[in-house]
Amino acid sequence: MAEKKEENLKDQSSEVNEEYTASESSSSEEANTQEDNSNSKDMAPAEKILALEAELTQVKAKADEYYDRFLRLQAEFDNYRRRTQKEKTEIVKYASEQLVSELLPVLDNFERATSSAQNNPDITAFSQGVDMILRQLQTALSKVGLKPMEAVGQPFDPNLHDAVMRVESEDHPENTVVEELQKGYFLKEKVLRPSMVKVSN
Repeated sequence: MAEKKEENLKDQSSEVNEEYTASESSSSEEANTQEDNSNSKDMAPAEKILALEAELTQVKAKADEYYDRFLRLQAEFDNYRRRTQKEKTEIVKYASEQLVSELLPVLDNFERATSSAQNNPDITAFSQGVDMILRQLQTALSKVGLKPMEAVGQPFDPNLHDAVMRVESEDHPENTVVEELQKGYFLKEKVLRPSMVKVSN
């Protein structure tokens, strides 16, 4: 009996020791798990901060790049605006340069004709010279788009003709231009000056 009691006590003691050891092992594992979880929680915000800082650096670099590009475009536009404004001013200032250049030879010939008339009173030669100068002037003006109107015999058009007189005419239908008092001109497609005319009743 004594031996059985002793064996029972040993078995109970062994079970208690095993339970205690298992309990300690479990507690140790839980402690380690909690420590690992604590470290993980502590590292996550730091990693987030680093990621946000890296992202902020990239965004700032992009913003600086776009701002530099904007400044370059603005400078280019300012240069373009100044250049076009200068060109526009020069165009307005020298718009008649081509016409004046075309008329200079006509002016030269008029001066020669008047000088020649003073030294040589031959009216025929003078008349021929003036006629040549007139043709030269007409050619110069036609180069810049000047074209005379053909008014006589045309139906009266208030957009093209300035009627200063109405006359009876058996040779023309009613409301027809019968005589041109002052020639009208087109400048390219625009009416530069209407013809001054007489119109039939």
